[in-house]
Formats: sequence, C-alpha cells, structure tokens
Amino acid sequence: MKSNNIIEKSLRGKTVVITGGSSGVGRATAEAFALEGCNIVIAARGQEGLDEVVSLCRDLEVSAIGIPTDVSIASDVQNLANKALQFNGRIDIWVNNAGVMASGKFEEIPMDLNEQVIKTNLFGYMHGAYSVLPIFKKQNDGILINNVSIGGFMPAPYSAVYSSTKFGIRGMMECLHGEISDFEDIHICNLYPQIQRSTGNMHSAKYSGLDFKIPPFAADPRDTAAKIVELAKNPRKDLFPDFTSLLLKNMYGLFPKPIINTASAAMRLMMKIKNAPADSGNVLEPSSEPHRIYGETILPVPSRKTKIALVAGVGLGLAYMILKNRSSSNK
Repeated sequence: MKSNNIIEKSLRGKTVVITGGSSGVGRATAEAFALEGCNIVIAARGQEGLDEVVSLCRDLEVSAIGIPTDVSIASDVQNLANKALQFNGRIDIWVNNAGVMASGKFEEIPMDLNEQVIKTNLFGYMHGAYSVLPIFKKQNDGILINNVSIGGFMPAPYSAVYSSTKFGIRGMMECLHGEISDFEDIHICNLYPQIQRSTGNMHSAKYSGLDFKIPPFAADPRDTAAKIVELAKNPRKDLFPDFTSLLLKNMYGLFPKPIINTASAAMRLMMKIKNAPADSGNVLEPSSEPHRIYGETILPVPSRKTKIALVAGVGLGLAYMILKNRSSSNK
C-alpha cells in the first residue's frame, strides 16, 4: 500500500507545447518530455535553434515540430496554438517559458527595450494563456505550466522592468486560478526556480557594465525541467523546485527591505568598475549562439551536497548581517 496519494501518470502520447524552447530550460524541458514519449511542439524566434531541438526530439523517437513564434505578438501565439492542434488534434500541456531580461539602471536602459521585456515576458505568458485556455475548456482538460522564476516573489536588483513582469505573471495566474476553478481537470501550475545554469544569462541584455558569469550554486536546468514534468504528472498550484528557491522566498518575505537594499548596494559597488559595453542581448532579436542547455559558470560546479551547504551558509550569513544592521539601527 502506498504511503501517499501521488499516482505516477504516464505522459506517453501527450502533446506538449513549449515556448522559448531553443535553449536553456526550454530546451531541457523539450528533452525531458521527449524522454517521456510526448509529442513535442517547440516555439522560439530563431529557426536554427528550433531545428536543432526538433532533431534532438526525433532522435529520441518522438514526433516533433518547430513553429517560429514571437510570443510578444498575439497572432504568432494563436498561430502556434492552431498549428499544435493540427499536429495531433489536441493540446495536453502548454509550458509558458519564453522570457528575456535586461539589467542596469532603470533610466539608462532604452525605453523600447524595457517595453519589449514587458511584451515578451508578461504579454507572452498572457498570450499563451489566452490562446490555450479556450482549447482546454473545449477539451475539458489540460495543464498550463508557467515557468515564472523566484522573481515572482522577490525583485532582481537593477532589473526593475524584468521584476515587474514576474510579479505581474504571478498576479495574472492567481486570478486565472479562480476563473478555471469550476473545471476540475484544467490546471494552472506556477514554478518558481532560482537562477539557472543555462544560457539565459549569456543572452540577457546588460546595461550595467557588468558581464556576469553564472554563480556555481545556480540550479541545473535539467533539474528544473524535471520539476516541470512532475507538474504535468501531478499538477499543483505552486512549486518551489529546490531548497534555494524556497530559502530565497522565505528570506525575502522576512526581510524585504534589507535584502533588496543590500543586493542593490553590492550591484552599485560592482558597477563602479564598469568595463563591458552595453549589450541588448536577445531582447529585440532571436538569441544568438550558443543554442544549448548550459551556460558558463564563474567557477566549477560543486557537488549537490556542497551546493546546499554553500547556499545555507550564504543565507545564514545574510540573515546575521540583516539582524545586526537592525539591531544597530534600533540603538
């Protein structure tokens, strides 16, 4: 007799749509669902990246197609939904994943770039939900999975517009949960992962003068993809996929002002040594090479146990600094 009520569902033969699927977490997610035997529909702006992922999925002996899609354009996303329906007659799972980021001083990032971050991230997830929920309602079942990021609960320093989109996605999906509450077999699931060891950082727009490499404690995109598959098998409203994401959410909930002020102060200090030119990244155009899952880290990636110990140590150190500062300010 099982000790819990979780039933392992087979996803074989299900049709899955994944936006932003040409690199990073999206590419890892396509691979993960292909290994489950799903039919894969990949969306991204760049044809080359699409072709690579379609080939990867077919090598794993599943049906796959790539649909060039700019998620910031409603008609593109509706076309994606239409083509996905033509592909296999239904859509079982839709993964909103495509996103872009711009970092730097708010007033120094070009306005057209700021606006495009909103169009891609917030409008992109809105377009996905708007196109697929009517299909789910007609089918009377379906799962919408939103890869929101921990940014839905805490702001990223010097990334004001990016942060606004993540908070906005969370608010929009919270409301949509109520709208689908009378459909027992339609689910909206939100994932809140921490920073990823993916190509996302390499492709992001940078107006801070800093060309960061990924910290070694960043999450493995394949682990995040595995959590997306887990949500498809056993849907739930919200999921924090690892210890770090939950720790960050809870720490920010306890000490919001000290954490954002400390993180922003650290960024200001680093920005004083600006040495990289402004770079619009993939915000206004398709991602350049590399089209792969993993990005470059500052240091070698530690073992899982070492990573957990490192994150816990950083969290405890940050908590100590915050409490010490509070104590000093109250004297």
